[in-house]
Amino acid sequence: MKLLVTGGAGFIGSNFIRYWLNTHPEDRLINLDVLSYAGNVENLRGIKESKKYTFMKGNIGNRKLLEKVMKDVDIVVNFAAETHVDRSLEDSSVFFNNNVIAASVLYKISIKKRVKKFIQISTDEVFGELPGDGNSKFDENSRYNPQNPYSVSKAAADFLAFSYHKAYGFPIIITHSGNNYGPCQYPEKFIPLTITNALAGKNIPVYGNGKQVRNWIYVEDNVRAIEKIIIHGKIGERYCIGGEELKNIEVAEMILDRLGLGRKLIAYVRDRPGHDRKYALNCSKIKNEFGWRAKYSFKEGVAKTIEWYKNKSLKI
Repeated sequence: MKLLVTGGAGFIGSNFIRYWLNTHPEDRLINLDVLSYAGNVENLRGIKESKKYTFMKGNIGNRKLLEKVMKDVDIVVNFAAETHVDRSLEDSSVFFNNNVIAASVLYKISIKKRVKKFIQISTDEVFGELPGDGNSKFDENSRYNPQNPYSVSKAAADFLAFSYHKAYGFPIIITHSGNNYGPCQYPEKFIPLTITNALAGKNIPVYGNGKQVRNWIYVEDNVRAIEKIIIHGKIGERYCIGGEELKNIEVAEMILDRLGLGRKLIAYVRDRPGHDRKYALNCSKIKNEFGWRAKYSFKEGVAKTIEWYKNKSLKI
């Protein structure tokens, strides 16, 4: 089987590539990445020696490049996206250019090349927010209600994919995962920022009162879920992939406790405009249909993540 992985030098994409090449050594894999600020070829150190792996620098909106790259591709996994909410509030144009317009080119060439499955990596943020209290959760039937420019762009990409599914039989499958964390994540996101700041003795910024609830999933668990979806997923379906729900302040405190540091580094800052209160996911569908389960608890996953960043800081 031949896979095209877009955004494979980024956080989730690079973890996916490492996992896939280790567990499916018979497959060929092309990594197409534009190498924006969050993409780093160092995330794939050692992989370039594999005869089954090819890296190509380029944008998913480059039609001529895609025509060349996608020859005989069976599966596309699209990780390529702008993902940081704060950046989307500052300038939404790059989010719509990359997450929607460029993605539409990738969709159309995938249709032309008759790929067998196209896995679009979406987010739980397209569903909007849940009440801060209570036990309600999003699932695959939840109504889209995005609340910030980033999630609006991801929702638009999802809707566009499904419109192509209806019009052309586009073999789309969409995943909605919670907040991923783990090795190779760019430190603008909350967990790597908390870890790297704590290791450097810097303040850890926490928005508002820190009681916003997020669904946290260790990146390897998400990658294993995507593997299940590639192999067993049904075209035209969506799958929620989640872990544990924790408040942001709880996450910061757990990291500081693991590092043996006090709480004095926590610095409450002005809240993000329109900050969603809570995301939570019901993952019964992927569990029941494919037998997927998260392998790592948050405590275990964050411990592994801390060790990775500690080792990285020692090498710098």
